[in-house]
Amino acid sequence: MGYEFSELARLYKNTLLDNVIPFWENYSVDWEQGGYFTCLDRTGKVYDTDKFIWLQNRQLWTFSSFYQQIEPQENWLQIAQQGAEFLAENGRDREGNWYFALNRNGQPLVQPYNIFSDCFAAMAFSRYAQISGLEWAKEVALQAYHNVLRRQDNPKGKYTKAYPGTRPMKSLAVPMILANLTLEMEWLLARETLEQVLAATVQEVMGDFLDQERGLMRENVAPDGSPIDCFDGRLINPGHGIEAMWFIMDIAHRRGNLQIINQAVDVVLNTLNFAWDQEYGGLYYFLDVQGYPPQQLEWDQKLWWVHLETLVALAMGYRLTQREACWEWYKKVHEYTWSHFADQQYGEWFGYLNRRGEVLLNLKGGKWKGCFHVPRAMYLCWQQFAAMGYTNLQKEGEG
Repeated sequence: MGYEFSELARLYKNTLLDNVIPFWENYSVDWEQGGYFTCLDRTGKVYDTDKFIWLQNRQLWTFSSFYQQIEPQENWLQIAQQGAEFLAENGRDREGNWYFALNRNGQPLVQPYNIFSDCFAAMAFSRYAQISGLEWAKEVALQAYHNVLRRQDNPKGKYTKAYPGTRPMKSLAVPMILANLTLEMEWLLARETLEQVLAATVQEVMGDFLDQERGLMRENVAPDGSPIDCFDGRLINPGHGIEAMWFIMDIAHRRGNLQIINQAVDVVLNTLNFAWDQEYGGLYYFLDVQGYPPQQLEWDQKLWWVHLETLVALAMGYRLTQREACWEWYKKVHEYTWSHFADQQYGEWFGYLNRRGEVLLNLKGGKWKGCFHVPRAMYLCWQQFAAMGYTNLQKEGEG
């Protein structure tokens, strides 16, 4: 078992450093105008130059994080620096809200309707401030974080399409990302603020959004946490539910709360049993909790990030609990994910498969896929398996 863990750690490490990161280094950096190209075809050719703020900030976070956590490579610092400067200059409106999209040279294209632009700005500039020591980067991070806190109860603000008061609901995406974001911001926040936000997000995710009867995470619920019988209220987003659970595991582990860790693992396993395609393999993109047809026409597609976040959650769940079901599911998901999404010819990973597991879009990046889920999952799984391999070697030595 220890040998298998070490081999897995090596697989993730080598894929990250020799395959995934070089792809983005070589093809995505806009050294002329600043920021990053995310619309890359299979070979890395740029097919559109628009810049989507949340993907820009995700890439800034990725290179800043790896500079800090893996190795202080000068090239990684330069890639982060030029992205940070481009975003700080062009990414926000006069009120400090982050746009959704810019054109190549930084002119705004899409209004700041999406709170996740602010979320990932806070994450990115927090990490960049750590590696650069720049005070202005710290200020950008804190301003974006306070935007998120201010807007969390009304994420789209004046840009929402919902008619006020008829069917109010809240989305799992907000508290789950706030939980992860707050951990990222830990070094910048007062202890009281940190603990207050983390406690509130864990309570909201595990209390309001968890369907106690089915053990699944609902994507949308009423403001008081009660279920709503409509398309949005019945929606299960397996990727979000599973990703949220490793965020919760991370927080619970820091607090030494094994009960919450096991509860999160239960949700992951329930989601896998519910959302795994028994005929073709892989996880569905969207499902209806009662088995009705989902409103999303792409419901049966297989997406890269859903499977990668599942690998992270299962590796973490197994390391923290040693539950055999996590390991059995890990092997099953690993086999499907690595055999279907990894591009052995040109590097990086495909993002979108049809239900049968065939490549649906021949791209490596676009409006929704950038330099984030693949490298982050590679790093996190590398760390989980390296820790498990080291622990097993210690046990063998003691024996």
